[in-house]
Amino acid sequence: MNFYYLNSFFKKFNALLDTEFTLITLHSNVAKYNLFKYDPFYNDAPYIQTWFLDKQNSLPMMLDNLLLFKNLQDETYTFRRSCREGICGSCAMNINGINTLACINHIDINQTREYYIFPLPHMPVIKDLVVCMKHFYEQYKSISPFLQTQSMLSITPVFINNYFLSLSSNLEFIVGAAQTENIQTKKNRLLLDGLYECILCACCSTSCPSYWWNRDKYLGPAVLLQAYRWVIDSRDDFVMDRLSQLNDQYKLYRCHTILNCVQVCPKKLSPAKAISNIKTLLLLND
Repeated sequence: MNFYYLNSFFKKFNALLDTEFTLITLHSNVAKYNLFKYDPFYNDAPYIQTWFLDKQNSLPMMLDNLLLFKNLQDETYTFRRSCREGICGSCAMNINGINTLACINHIDINQTREYYIFPLPHMPVIKDLVVCMKHFYEQYKSISPFLQTQSMLSITPVFINNYFLSLSSNLEFIVGAAQTENIQTKKNRLLLDGLYECILCACCSTSCPSYWWNRDKYLGPAVLLQAYRWVIDSRDDFVMDRLSQLNDQYKLYRCHTILNCVQVCPKKLSPAKAISNIKTLLLLND
């Protein structure tokens, strides 16, 4: 699939703004939406599609207005959305230069009458506001985002019958039942607050300059916050293995505490604090 990176587009777009000959003065009851448009099957170059919406027709959230634009103006306009409650993270996009969720981005036409809607920056664009998240999810997968405990696993070879015996043998996995619950105290549970709420919308990672420059090696704020969530979980038995995996000059130490991640997080979390805590744990274990 042909992906298009936004870097060159922003340069071209800024050049177009410098050479614009017509200045449109917006009426107090009209909002102007500048929507990023890119369809690789129609045109290799992205462009800005302008839409004017009367105040009386404006809906309270940006996602509502995007759906209105899609229904009334351009049925081909493409973006992700699902829950409409800031839970799934699907509708992450860049609105007026800030990464956020469209479903919880409130529209106040009395304060802002012009909006610029772009996909998440420095991500491969598939179509319009839809970006490719494959690399982001592969990084998330690399940290083993699940509880790892000491397994009571025994393997017993089982032969189906004499016919298959000469060809191959199957292995039957017999997992011993846990004798007790994996209990966590209330104090240890409190350590997960500010971590488990992450919805993997990638707003923080795509706002981080270090991730822009080293996204192939640096895990980014979102994945590192998730990594710390499992490191600090008292029920996990592989803390040292997790820390050893993160102890890398690119995976972890590309963070320069710019704090863009904290400013844009729609759940008001602090990935920078989680990254700092990982570094502290590594320092204490040296």
